Amino acid sequence: MPTDIIMPQMGESITEGTITKWRVGVGDTVERDDPLFDIATDKVDTEVPAALTGRLVEILVPEGETVTVNTVVGRIAAEGEAWSAVQQDGAETPPEGSQENGAPPETAVREAESASPVPEAEESAATPKVRRQPRSSPLVRRMAREHGVDLADVPGSGEGGRVSKQDMLAFLERRDAAPAEAASPAAAPEPEPVAAPAAPAVAEPEAAAEPPSPAAVVSVPEAGPGDRAEPLSHMRRSIAEHMIRSRRTSAHVTTVFEVDMSRVAAVRAANAAAFENRAGVRLTLMPFFAQAAIGALGEFPVLNASLGEDRIVYHRAVNLGIAVALPDGLIVPVLHRADERNFMGLARGIADVATRARGGSLSPEEVQGGTFTITNPGPFGALFGTPIIAQPQAAILGVGGVHKRPVVVDGDAIAVRSMVFLALSFDHRLIDGAVADQFMAGVKSRLEHWPEGEIAL
Repeated sequence: MPTDIIMPQMGESITEGTITKWRVGVGDTVERDDPLFDIATDKVDTEVPAALTGRLVEILVPEGETVTVNTVVGRIAAEGEAWSAVQQDGAETPPEGSQENGAPPETAVREAESASPVPEAEESAATPKVRRQPRSSPLVRRMAREHGVDLADVPGSGEGGRVSKQDMLAFLERRDAAPAEAASPAAAPEPEPVAAPAAPAVAEPEAAAEPPSPAAVVSVPEAGPGDRAEPLSHMRRSIAEHMIRSRRTSAHVTTVFEVDMSRVAAVRAANAAAFENRAGVRLTLMPFFAQAAIGALGEFPVLNASLGEDRIVYHRAVNLGIAVALPDGLIVPVLHRADERNFMGLARGIADVATRARGGSLSPEEVQGGTFTITNPGPFGALFGTPIIAQPQAAILGVGGVHKRPVVVDGDAIAVRSMVFLALSFDHRLIDGAVADQFMAGVKSRLEHWPEGEIAL
């Protein structure tokens, strides 16, 4: 018997994953722990190794499909097991609509047809024709049951007509909009058009828990001459859904402070070479901002908290998220217990997770559990931004670009200083404006009065 290959659980909060690439094909041999396929979740992308040495005999979930965890995505025959015997015993990819895909009646009809062929006219007169069910994931079949949808009515965009989650969401949107478009005085009594919008209203609670696909929110025109259309990537879709969910959840307010970074710039210049020799990483500005923020969080723990329906959780540890820009999106690795690190530990940790984030080698645990986040659009030229909070956190600090400009100092004197704008977006449901400004004043003071001389390592 072949061994099932399942979609693994890549973290406590991860419920589904997308197979982005199969690294072996049907009939190929693979060694234990060799990469079998790549998956993308809403937290991290990673590769899944083979659990045993053998031959891949089935691929049940093709590339690009999203399925829930513990779904069987393929099968592998152990080393020494005859592949031909496995195929003859029925290990080939189940036909579309087989029992594994949720449509056992169709399988029975097929077997009956092969056993005793009946003319088409006699068959239709004797038994009703069973509608052919397309392939789909468990999540899609659950959505179909909840909304009373026959999957045979849903056009599938996947391989072999497979119905994806996006296909189902688009179908539901068209179905809900159809009654209003088709209503007319001759076709229905006058009160019915008023009642027709009730279906979207009832579905709103589910939409809040699982936002609709970003592509289904608005009607996108067809690509014209010279235009280029491409599928929405899993990372971009996840980012879009998370940003929409955060805006719906938190009462976003942003406060902006201007900070004189001249003292930090001087300390950095004086210690850059020696620090790199001792720590093995470049001395950037990010550990200065991180240490200043961690110190201020100790004074104002409400900014390191999470708000639930009926309680506030004040986190003891500062699990610091550091936003890292990627060519096709953004990821936020987390430095767990960052408050227990010294300056060198922060610098090494930030450099390490940033490097591995760009190389795609983060583990799922390293992108979960953040309690406060810092994002740094400054190197790209931004003065400041108004970042969106990463749920379920209560605040996020945005760091603008450090630029030299003339400022008023010592009364009426004008001097050139290295200045930066820091923008704190916070959840006004939990954090009052006065507390947010006191926190920012603490960050500002720590940066402007950074101890001179060597950096404490």
